[in-house]
Amino acid sequence: MSVADYAGRHRRGVAVGAGAVALLAVVAVAFDLPVADLLTVGTFERALRAATPIALAAIGGLYAEKSGVFNIGLEGFMIFGALSGAAGAWLASGAGSVGQADLWVGVVAAVAVCTLLTAMFAVLTIRYEADQIVAGLAVWFVGLGFGPFTATVIWGGVSSPSLPNIDNLTVPVLADLPVVGRLLFDASPLVLFTVVAAVAAWVVLYRTRYGYWVQAAGENPEALDTAGVDVNRVRYGAVLFSGAMAGLAGAVLSIGIGSGFTGTGVTMVDGRGWIAIVAYLFGNYNPLGAFGASLLFGATDMLQVQFQTVGISLPGSIVGLFPYVAVLVVLTLVGYTRVPAAVGEPYDTEE
Repeated sequence: MSVADYAGRHRRGVAVGAGAVALLAVVAVAFDLPVADLLTVGTFERALRAATPIALAAIGGLYAEKSGVFNIGLEGFMIFGALSGAAGAWLASGAGSVGQADLWVGVVAAVAVCTLLTAMFAVLTIRYEADQIVAGLAVWFVGLGFGPFTATVIWGGVSSPSLPNIDNLTVPVLADLPVVGRLLFDASPLVLFTVVAAVAAWVVLYRTRYGYWVQAAGENPEALDTAGVDVNRVRYGAVLFSGAMAGLAGAVLSIGIGSGFTGTGVTMVDGRGWIAIVAYLFGNYNPLGAFGASLLFGATDMLQVQFQTVGISLPGSIVGLFPYVAVLVVLTLVGYTRVPAAVGEPYDTEE
C-alpha cells in the first residue's frame, strides 16, 4: 500500500495527527519552549512507562467490546489488579523483604484474581444479561471501596508499605542500539511485553480465525452462530482476556513501575482505566492505534517531570490536568467512532 493510499483510507487519523503536530509547533514557538531539551530519549522512556498500564487495559477492553461486551469496569479491575499485585508480592515474601521472585508472584496473582472477577462479570452480563454499563460501574465502585478496605486489613492503612519494583531487563547487543535500545531493551520487561502484546493483539484480531470470530460476535452474531460458532463462548473468552489485561495493568502500576499500592483518593489507578477506553476509541478499535493513543496520554502525564528537568515551572495542579485535557481534545477531534453493531446486546444462541 502506498503512502497516498494509506492517507486516503485513514484521512481522519492523518488529520488528527497533523493537527496535533501543528498545535504543538505553535505552542512551542509562542512560549519559546526548549524543544530539543524536551524531546529527549528520557522523555520517550518516561512516556512509554506511563503508557504501559493504559495500553494493556486498552487492548483488553477493545477485545471485549469488539466481541459485543462493553467492559466499562476496566478502572475497577485495574484497582483490584494493583491491590492484588502488591498484596501477592508482600504475602509471598512472608511479610518480609520483597524480592524479584515475589514481585512476579504478585503479577501472576493480579492476573489470576482479575480473571476470576471478570468471569463473574461475564456470567452476569452474558448469561444473565445484566446491563453492561451498570455492572461495569458496580465493579468500579466496589473497587474504590474494597481496595482501600482490604489494604487496611492487610497493612493497617489504605496504602501498602513501600515495595520494590521489577528490575529492568537488559538484552545484550540490542540494548546498545541507538534510542530504541534504551527504550525497549534496557527497560522494564513489562514495557517490552506491552509492545509485543500490541503487535500480537493486532495479528490475532485481523489475521486469525479467532480474531474474525471476535469481530463477528460484535458485528453480526447471528451470522457467526449460523456458521456453527458459539457466540457467547467467543464473548466469554474476549471478556476474560480484558480482565486479565486490566489486572496486569494494575500490577504494572503498583509493583511493575510503582512502589506499592496507594489507596488514597481514587487510588493510584487515578482514572487510567477510563483513559484506556478513550485510547481504544481513538485508535478505532485497533490495538496498534490504541497503543499509540496510550503513548500520547502517557507523554502528557509525564510532562511535569520533563518541565522540571528543563527548568520550566508550572503549578502541579495545572500540569496534572494535561492528560484529561488531551482526552477532551482527542474526543473533540476524533468525533464519532462507529462502535460494533451488537455491543451491549445479549445473544441467545439459536437451537
